Amino acid sequence: MDAALREGERGGAAGEVPVGAVVVRDGEAIAAAANAPIASHDPTAHAEVLALRRAGAALGNYRLAGCDLYVTVEPCAMCAGAAVQARIRRLVFGCADPKAGAVGSLVDVVRDARLNHRIEVVAGVEEARCRALLQRFFAARR
Repeated sequence: MDAALREGERGGAAGEVPVGAVVVRDGEAIAAAANAPIASHDPTAHAEVLALRRAGAALGNYRLAGCDLYVTVEPCAMCAGAAVQARIRRLVFGCADPKAGAVGSLVDVVRDARLNHRIEVVAGVEEARCRALLQRFFAARR
């Protein structure tokens, strides 16, 4: 989660909402990203999606079986769906997103029994640090 927090800080410094994501396989980070929809003019350029894309490129496969995704904030529906499509093994996130979270807050995309893949979820890792990163960012913008 430390690496995801560093990515979030990097994104926040660039004016993006400070969310960071890291894909890990066998204990090694293989891809990382910060939010970039503003800079890239791309509504899909969330940290999770960018990290998944980079991990797929690094492994030469769109299926990321055996990989874990660490994210500072609970993923939205798009990002949760991308994690399911990538066959992520475990999703670890810091703080919940009660307004847009799709891993238990509004819906639970990654554990929906109707889908052919479900993801193990670990929530609340470094929760205070992840929440503080967001709070500092938005307080500075007000």
